[in-house]
Amino acid sequence: MSDRPAPLADPHLLFDPAAGRRDIVILGSTGSIGTQAIDLALRNPDRFRVTALSAAGGRVALLAEQARLLRVEKVAVAREDVVPALKEALSAQFGPGETLPEILAGPDAATELAASACHTVLNGITGSIGLAPTLAALRAGRTLALANKESLIVGGPLVKALAKPGQIIPVDSEHAALFQALAAGTRADVRKLVVTASGGPFRGRTRAELAKVTVEDALAHPTWAMGPVITVNSATLVNKGLEVIEAHLLYDIPFEQIEVVVHPQSYVHSMVEFTDGSTLAQATPPDMRGPIAIGLGWPQRVPDAAPAFDWTKASTWEFFPLDTEAFPAVGIARHVGGLGGTAPAVFNAANEECVEAFLAGRLPFTAIMDTVSAVVDEHGTPQSGTSLTVQDVLEAEAWARARAREMAARAAAEARA
Repeated sequence: MSDRPAPLADPHLLFDPAAGRRDIVILGSTGSIGTQAIDLALRNPDRFRVTALSAAGGRVALLAEQARLLRVEKVAVAREDVVPALKEALSAQFGPGETLPEILAGPDAATELAASACHTVLNGITGSIGLAPTLAALRAGRTLALANKESLIVGGPLVKALAKPGQIIPVDSEHAALFQALAAGTRADVRKLVVTASGGPFRGRTRAELAKVTVEDALAHPTWAMGPVITVNSATLVNKGLEVIEAHLLYDIPFEQIEVVVHPQSYVHSMVEFTDGSTLAQATPPDMRGPIAIGLGWPQRVPDAAPAFDWTKASTWEFFPLDTEAFPAVGIARHVGGLGGTAPAVFNAANEECVEAFLAGRLPFTAIMDTVSAVVDEHGTPQSGTSLTVQDVLEAEAWARARAREMAARAAAEARA
C-alpha cells in the first residue's frame, strides 16, 4: 500500500500543527454535535475560541444564546425568513451598547462561514447539504473536523481532489477510533479495519420480524441519543453502510479490507487489525465529546474531554457477526461505494426520502432498504468519478429523491391493499 496516495485522514500527517489557542467555526451549532462542541470549547477557553456559528434556523433562541456565551463575530442561518426573529433574540441576549454578531442568511451562508478566517471548521451539518461547506473549508485551507459524513460520501472525488494530506480530521466516533488506532502503525501494516455497530434497536430480529416494527420502535435506540433521521439510519444500519464508504475514502483502504461487527455495548468504537495479528481497539464510554475533542485538538489531546471507564466495576463486552439478510444496507453501500461517481449520492438521497416516508407513516420499515436498492439498481452506471462535478451530484440526488418518492408511494399503496 506504500505506493498509494496519502489518505485524507492520517494521524501521522497533521495539515496544520498550530500551537496555542485555535479559532473554530462551528457549522450546525444547534444540533447534537454542535452543542457538545460548544460545551467542550466553553470548558477549554485556553484551547479554543469559537468565532462563528451556523444553524438551519429552527432554534434561533438557542443560537442567540450560544452567540452570547461564545461572543462570536458572526452567525449564519440557512432560512432567511428567521432573520427578524434572530435579530430580536440576539438583542435580548446582548446588553445595551454591545455589538451584535454579523448575521449571514440564505442557503450559502454556512458555505461563506466555512471559508472565513479560522484554524478549524467543524462541519456538524446533517445531510448532503454539507458538501458545499466542506469544499469551501478545504479550498480555503482550513483544517476540517468532519462530522458531516454525507458530504464525503456523495462528493468523494471532489473532496479528494481538494484535500491536502492530513487536512481532514474525522469526528464520527467510529472514524475517530480508527484514526487513533492507525497511529500505531503504517498503512503497509494494516490488514483490516473493523467498524463496530451497536446493532440498533432491532439487533437479533429476523427480516420477517422487522416487517411490523413502528416508528416508535425504530426511534428507541439502546445507546445513543440522536436526531430521528440518524436514529432510523442506525436501525436499518444504513449508518454503518455510509461509514464503510467513509472509511474507504478517508483511509484509502479497499472495501474488502473493511469489516462490520455488531457490538451492543458501544464501548469499542472501532478497531484496526495489523498484519502481525495484533488488533488495536479504541474504547470509551459512549460520549461524542471525545471524538469532537480529537477533531478540534489533534495532535494534542484535551484533558477530561469525556468520561473514562471505571475499571473497578465489572462489565461484559460482546461482539456478533452482522446479519446481512435482515440488514442488507451495508452490502448495498459496499456496492455503490465500489461503483463510485454519483452512485453514493443516489444511495444517500434515496435513503433520506425513504426515511422521511417511514417517519411520516407512509412506508413500512423493511420497504426502506427495498426501495433504496431498487433506486440504486435503476440508476445503473454512475457518472464517472474522474469527471464528477457538484452539478452532477445535485442532479443525481434530485433524480434519486423523485424516484424514491414515486417508488415509496407505490410500496405504501401495495402495503395498504
